Amino acid sequence: MGNFEMKSRPGKILVLRGGAIGDFILTLPAIDALRRHFPDAHLEVVGYPHIVELAMLGGVVDRVQPIEARGLAGFFARNGTLDAVLSDYFSGFEIIVSYLFDPDGVFQANVARCSGAQFILGPHRPDEAGLIHAAQAFLKPLERLAIYQADPLPRLRLAPRAPRPNRRLALHPGSGSEKKNWPEKQWTGLLQGLTETTALDLLLAGGEAEGEKMRRLACGLPSERVVLARSLPLSELAVELQGCCAFAGHDSGISHLAAAIGLPCLLLWGESNEGVWRPPQPGVRILKPVGGLQQLGIEQVAGALVGLLTE
Repeated sequence: MGNFEMKSRPGKILVLRGGAIGDFILTLPAIDALRRHFPDAHLEVVGYPHIVELAMLGGVVDRVQPIEARGLAGFFARNGTLDAVLSDYFSGFEIIVSYLFDPDGVFQANVARCSGAQFILGPHRPDEAGLIHAAQAFLKPLERLAIYQADPLPRLRLAPRAPRPNRRLALHPGSGSEKKNWPEKQWTGLLQGLTETTALDLLLAGGEAEGEKMRRLACGLPSERVVLARSLPLSELAVELQGCCAFAGHDSGISHLAAAIGLPCLLLWGESNEGVWRPPQPGVRILKPVGGLQQLGIEQVAGALVGLLTE
């Protein structure tokens, strides 16, 4: 878990957050609320390294730590043997907010064995039956700290970039699940139409598993107008997205990243509960056709993109 700071320091707050990219970004309002409510505290976040690095953007947190640690496994075993280094680490905080999956409270009980911190257990995932947006659900536990009516919009504050012509459109034609995706042949037609009828350059973003798909989509398009952003660290992808005029994608973590940066977004939405999981920013438009994404036509998406860009 890295080289942990051992000395106890007054006013130290720890947030533990697993989950995927979108889960973490939807937890940013809670992290930001802690910073605003305790501006002089040392605020630290533990999570997956390639995701929690986002928490350092804008200087909201003081430190991030990786969650992968063999020693952490003992904290999820009832009456388990606790790693001495981690025990010392947890003992250095006055407030611990955990969004880790802990349905039986085993992790919480084990942390209490080595730390006198006020422990606040947040939901690993929101209760979709309650129809409360995920960002609001992750904020709710902070009411125990008298934090009410916090801003529920995830925001990533990047350093300003030098002005340049804002004519690049970002697109993420994938997601964590193929059933959330618009068909590839539809994306092919959309991209070809955009290069033929607009002056926009295209930034195609995707992960390692989407590399072949991205190359297929770029094939036949003018190479000077297409940039492939494949498997970039999220902080680097955020900078690339910052230079774009808008974003189009699916129900995915990258869509949440684009929305948190402040890009106008058009999202082609599948079966997920929109009221709970959509990016809550006002600049986000959702296309959710009756009958599923297979029913969504190229002309409909292109028209919605034109409307988004003209606004």
